[in-house]
Amino acid sequence: GEDLNLRRQCRQIYSLLPLAARAPTLVSTRRADPRWYRLSDRSHPGTLTVMPTFDVVSEVDGQEVRNAVDQAQREVSTRFDFKNTNSTIDQNDMVITLQTVSEDRLAALRVVLEERLVKRGVSLKGVEYGEVAEASQNTVRQVVTIKVGISSEKAKEINKLIKASGPKGVSSQTQGESVRVSGKKRDDLQAVIALLKGADLGIPLQFQNFRD
Repeated sequence: GEDLNLRRQCRQIYSLLPLAARAPTLVSTRRADPRWYRLSDRSHPGTLTVMPTFDVVSEVDGQEVRNAVDQAQREVSTRFDFKNTNSTIDQNDMVITLQTVSEDRLAALRVVLEERLVKRGVSLKGVEYGEVAEASQNTVRQVVTIKVGISSEKAKEINKLIKASGPKGVSSQTQGESVRVSGKKRDDLQAVIALLKGADLGIPLQFQNFRD
């Protein structure tokens, strides 16, 4: 009888407690996605709100590079000024090797390659030329590398530019070989894109993965 009365009293006391005191609050231990930020909201303090974001990348279409090299090879094989010069353009992924009889013909090979790359939509900003070196059979050779991705140093330069000249409230973060930009307004992100397009960063940039 005493146990039953005690249980009844406990239930009565528990029913008088506010709801917040009755049930524990569950807290998620999952790490928040980088696109999510905790914003102060007077009506809903501590609520999670998604912010507009986009990614800055530096990518090259490998198939278009292959097409450009193929077209350059065909042009060189049919041009009279390359006849009997042992001129070749060889590709291994994003590394292209130019070889011919003289530095004069080597310069002409570079022009052919660049023209074909531009026609295929490949930016020359990502093209890096190595030193001219002597090769076999009295020829000269030059290695051309097409850079892909944003290096850590270039990412630092982009982040610094956005921090110094971007709209207030916009932030950026390096993520591997890309940079993620976030802001409260989509217009602010468009302003950052204009800023980066106008800057001479030495690499081709694309803007992807827009999220509102």
